[in-house]
Amino acid sequence: MPSAPRSGCAINAAVEVLGDPWAVLVLRDIMFGNRRHFRELLAGSEEGIASNILSSRLKRLTEQGLLSRATARRGQRALYSLTEAGIQVLPIMVALGNWGLDHRDGDKRLRVRAELLRDGGPALIEAMMDELREIHQGIPRPDPDAPRPSEQLQTAYAAAVRD
Repeated sequence: MPSAPRSGCAINAAVEVLGDPWAVLVLRDIMFGNRRHFRELLAGSEEGIASNILSSRLKRLTEQGLLSRATARRGQRALYSLTEAGIQVLPIMVALGNWGLDHRDGDKRLRVRAELLRDGGPALIEAMMDELREIHQGIPRPDPDAPRPSEQLQTAYAAAVRD
């Protein structure tokens, strides 16, 4: 259950959920890395998130309505999925990536996704949101024959790693 925000300011309400760097990075890894299980998120973290921090952020993001957690039976791994509110964080991630591209240095292989999303513009962002809805919510993409943005991102990443 979401707690009451410190004020009625919309920016404050968003920052209370998204202002934690680890929460944003967990969402990034779920969105762009399709990491949906605890162990995948832990092992795949470029930044080296600690297991207790990951556990805390997954719980908070679920409580805040950005993720859902499928109940796992004994011996199974819990599956995390983006909710619609979580999917709608994508344009914020793109804006953060654009700012990072403009104002910070970084590793080329880790910048390529942000560059592709910046250059693809609103159409690519919307297509990515549609693909996330399909993956996480089971809602078919409006144009199932259209290229998958995740494949475009993966191809661009592979090319950057090769170079």
